[in-house]
Amino acid sequence: MATSRTLPTGASAHPSTHTKTLPAMATIAIGLLLLFAVGFVQIPAVHNGAHDTRHANGFPCH
Repeated sequence: MATSRTLPTGASAHPSTHTKTLPAMATIAIGLLLLFAVGFVQIPAVHNGAHDTRHANGFPCH
């Protein structure tokens, strides 16, 4: 015998747009922070490592 379940009044089966975009925005913010931090770091080994990684992945930077 099949029973049907219903959601309480006011509940939604789909997450709101806010709960979907918050992790995406946080990921973008962290990525940009890392990109600029590595791009302007004064330690040559870190900067050169990032530079070589960009070229190895096919991203031109100059």
